[in-house]
Amino acid sequence: MKITILNGSPRLNGNTEIMVDEFMKGAKASGHEVDKINLAGKKIAGCLGCQYCFAHGGKCVQNDDMAAVLESLDQADLVVFASPIYWFDITGQLKCAIDRMYARGSVGFHFHKTILLLDSASDGVYDAAIAQYKATGAYLKWEDKGIITIPGMNEKGSMKESPKLKEVYQLACSL
Repeated sequence: MKITILNGSPRLNGNTEIMVDEFMKGAKASGHEVDKINLAGKKIAGCLGCQYCFAHGGKCVQNDDMAAVLESLDQADLVVFASPIYWFDITGQLKCAIDRMYARGSVGFHFHKTILLLDSASDGVYDAAIAQYKATGAYLKWEDKGIITIPGMNEKGSMKESPKLKEVYQLACSL
């Protein structure tokens, strides 16, 4: 299976990336091909809502780094959305990429399975992100393969000590 991971953390080598790397380790151990895309530093503009993509076979009018992201998604069998929680929701980097996935609205998605990985300093801050993920998945008929939330990420590197990191690895191995 080909897996694309969209890492929405703006902080490279932080807790979210540690979580993503553990997922990758488990997925690769189970024989899956994994493409990790760190959205931090990518030039991805917001969706213009112009619907150029609907008249041009899913091609976006904007020529930025989202083109490569869409190429990876076009090959994926499963997509992992990973993000820290900032202000009770996913990061702007991940949200912008998700909005730009609208370009595939007219042609559909190759993948039909998804996973959501979230981390935060506080517990009880995941409702908005999970609701958005579930609503999008229900609308597009994506099969949810799992949601993992990991609170207590107070310092960069806290993830290394989280017992829930094993759960991330096991989820990847179970695919």
